Amino acid sequence: MDYLPLFVELKERPVLLVGGGHIAARKALLLLRAGARLRVIAPQLCDELSLAYQQEKIEWVSAKYQSEHLLGMMLVIVATDDSVLNQQVYLDAQARHIFVNVVDSQPQCSFIFPAIIDRNPILIAISSAGKAPVLVRMIREKLEALLPTSLGTMATLAGKWRNKVKQHLATFQARCRFWEQAFSGQFASLVASDQLAQAEALLEQQLKQKEIQQGELALVGAGPGDAGLLTLRGLQVIQQAEVVLYDSLVSPEVLELVRRDADTICVGKRAGHHSVSQEETNALIVKYAQLGKRVVRLKGGDPFIFGRGGEEIEIAIEHGISFQVVPGITAASGASAYAGIPLTHRQYAQSVTFMTGHCKADGIEPDWGSLAQANHTLAIYMGTAKAELISQRLIKLGRSPLTPIAVISCGTRRDQQVFTGNLTQLAQLAEKAPTPALLIVGEVAALHHQLAWFGDRHVYQSLPSLHSPLVHFA
Repeated sequence: MDYLPLFVELKERPVLLVGGGHIAARKALLLLRAGARLRVIAPQLCDELSLAYQQEKIEWVSAKYQSEHLLGMMLVIVATDDSVLNQQVYLDAQARHIFVNVVDSQPQCSFIFPAIIDRNPILIAISSAGKAPVLVRMIREKLEALLPTSLGTMATLAGKWRNKVKQHLATFQARCRFWEQAFSGQFASLVASDQLAQAEALLEQQLKQKEIQQGELALVGAGPGDAGLLTLRGLQVIQQAEVVLYDSLVSPEVLELVRRDADTICVGKRAGHHSVSQEETNALIVKYAQLGKRVVRLKGGDPFIFGRGGEEIEIAIEHGISFQVVPGITAASGASAYAGIPLTHRQYAQSVTFMTGHCKADGIEPDWGSLAQANHTLAIYMGTAKAELISQRLIKLGRSPLTPIAVISCGTRRDQQVFTGNLTQLAQLAEKAPTPALLIVGEVAALHHQLAWFGDRHVYQSLPSLHSPLVHFA
């Protein structure tokens, strides 16, 4: 271990900063946030430091550095482009056993500034001992994405309640169990939703009834397939789950992100395959939530767009189960974007309709007349089995047979394929496309050949679409 990581209290402690430029200003901002009593040695100050001086946040000595300036200092930071001066300050500080940092010169540092993730009062510091700062920055970005912004608020509330919990729970083990449940349960969810009064009320309740565990349900949209399209909030929630009920359309890459010790249960519904009924899924939600589990219903795309999310929330309400909803990127948006097909375009489409090709047996027929209008995009989910019917209805009610179409198979995934043609060929293309597949009907579908960007271009396939001026072939 090249450096011992420490968190140092600098409130009202003397710190010397040698240098008055913009780099020095960045260090000064960090030190002032920590409450340091900062003295700056520099002939001139940049605008940021000059403003801090005018606001009496720093002490400024407009003179050349002298070794006497080190007297009484706890830390020294050097931020100048004068290598001779930098070396002199470093040697003077070392001789006096004062911690010193020469910016961007690791050999002249007895301490270094780590990359910081600030969820005050939670602080996380990351360092490579000055060897790989870009790698440290990338690690910081990944951790920033994993840690909820509400973490600091949760820690602050915990500090407020710490003594009260200690009074109610005599043993260290009991207090640990209490806080573990709070930090990973409904208390954390309430804080994340900025329901702070309810969060504190829950702590009060759990102190009085500390053996009672209350389950909860989270509906999480997993996106269309690419794990990179899972939202930050979705990632946080699935890593807190104890039980995950997932659809067949959820990609293996997304499932890899689920907390390792969670129970994962497939409740998918796929045509031609064994399916779990909605009633069975509802029963599992109720069963595990009533056992006090944090249940995630993980759905492909978005829970509220052809995902039966509303039905499952109604079941939760019926049984008194608390719930939350984490939206996801729906297939129409994600798959069309990865296929280079804008759903709307000023020249070709001024509106878009999301529809399903699979309705309940007694469902109402869609208004085909309004759907057959030109310059209007149709994004059709679960439509491959009804592609022939869809094509016939649209053409019969006025949509041009030469309207460009696309069938996007396994959208956003590595095996994505895009089949293009015209409306008369919709059934033929849908039949050859691997599922899951999304149907796009509208003039914008022809833009795929111009705007496609994802994957290998050779997998894009087209059927001849005669007389259509918008269609080009990959």
